[in-house]
Amino acid sequence: QVQLVESGGGLVQPGGSLRLSCAASGFTFSNYAMSWYRQAPGKERELVASIGSRGATTNIASSVKGRFTISRDNAKNTAYLQMNSLKFEDTADYYCTVFIGRQRVWGQGTQVTVSS
Repeated sequence: QVQLVESGGGLVQPGGSLRLSCAASGFTFSNYAMSWYRQAPGKERELVASIGSRGATTNIASSVKGRFTISRDNAKNTAYLQMNSLKFEDTADYYCTVFIGRQRVWGQGTQVTVSS
């Protein structure tokens, strides 16, 4: 079945960097766009970034533009979210997701905490 497993979260100081990974299985990864969402405590889940199936097109939320980059390696069935210049307000659970079979499938999430 479709599985998405995120990793790479953790505790980081403001201004620091993290790279999140999303390992996909159970479907033909190279055929599908991938997205990253995040959900901060007490807030709704929001789209952070998305990338087309071949990696040629990306969309980045205005709140993280210039700091976050989305990429993918279709040979490794993995999507990435590179997060630089992290701010306190980037603290959230981060999820990767794919829309497949007329439904959106989510990973279990990885926690990112930005704190001094």
